Amino acid sequence: MYSHFLLKIPLQPLLLVEICVILQFKMRKMKKILVSICTVMLLTGCANEFNKVYKSQDYNFKYEYAKECFANGKYVKAITLLEELVTIQKGTDNAQECLYMLAMAEYCNGDFEAASMGFKKYYQTYPKGHYAEMASFYAGESLFMSTPEPRLDQTATVNAITAYQEYLDLYPEATLKRKAQQRLFDLQDKLVKKELLSAQLYYNLGPYFGNCLTGGSNYEACIVTSQNALKDYPYSSMREEFALLIMKSKFGLAQQSVESKKLERYRDAEDECYGFINEYPESKNREMAEKFIAVCKKNIGDNRDDE
Repeated sequence: MYSHFLLKIPLQPLLLVEICVILQFKMRKMKKILVSICTVMLLTGCANEFNKVYKSQDYNFKYEYAKECFANGKYVKAITLLEELVTIQKGTDNAQECLYMLAMAEYCNGDFEAASMGFKKYYQTYPKGHYAEMASFYAGESLFMSTPEPRLDQTATVNAITAYQEYLDLYPEATLKRKAQQRLFDLQDKLVKKELLSAQLYYNLGPYFGNCLTGGSNYEACIVTSQNALKDYPYSSMREEFALLIMKSKFGLAQQSVESKKLERYRDAEDECYGFINEYPESKNREMAEKFIAVCKKNIGDNRDDE
C-alpha cells in the first residue's frame, strides 16, 4: 500500500526520509506486539501443560517431567512435583534420585536451608546410596552458602564446619576433598574474623570505663579475646593483627593504670613489644612497638626513682 502511494506522488528527499522513518517505527512496533503476543501464548501454554502434569495420576510421567524441568533449570516446577513424588516413589527404584534431585533443585533455587536438610535426609536414609557422597558434600555446601558476614551470629558457620568435617571423615578419599578442605579454611577465617572484630571493638572502647561486659577493663577484654583466638587458631593469617592488638592493649592498660600497678604493667607492655618485634621483625608496625618501648622504659625508670 505504501509503495503504491509513493509511486504516484513526487516527494522531496527530506519527506521521503521522514516516511521511511515512520514506516520503520511502525514495523518495529508491530514486531514488539507480535513478540509479546507469542510470549503470552507460550507462557499460557506452558502453564496449562504444567497444570495437567501436576494433576496427573501418571507418576512415572510426572517423574520424567520433573527431571526435564530440573535439567532445563525450571527449579520451582521441579520442586513442586518432586515434593509429592518423594513420598509416592518411596520404595521404588526412583526413590533415591527423587530425594537427591529435590535437594539439588532447592540448592540451585537458593533455598539453602531446605537443601541442607534434604541432602542430610538423603545420606541418612541411603548411607550407601548412589548419591550419598555428593549429598554429604552438598549438605555442607548448602550451609556454607547461608553463612552470614563475620559480625553476625556464626552458628551456621560452625554447623557448616561440622558438615564438611563429617564429609571428610566419611570419605577420606573423597572426590571433592580439596574443595571441602578449602571451605574449612574459609569458614575458619570467618570465625577468626569475628574474634578479631570483637577484640578490635574492646580495644576501641579501651579508654572508657564501664563499657566492658566482663566487668573489667576493655583493654583486658581485648587481650583475653586475642590470646584465646591465637590459641584456638594458631595458624591463622590474622595472627599478626591479634598480636598487635595485644601489644597496644597492654600499653594502653599501663597508661590508664593506677600508680600501684603502673610499674608492673609497663614492664609487661615492654616485654610484649619486644616479643612483637622478634616475631614480626619486618612488620610495618615495628616503629610503633619501638616508640612504646621508649615510653615504657621512661616510665619504668621514673617509677624506680620514686621507689
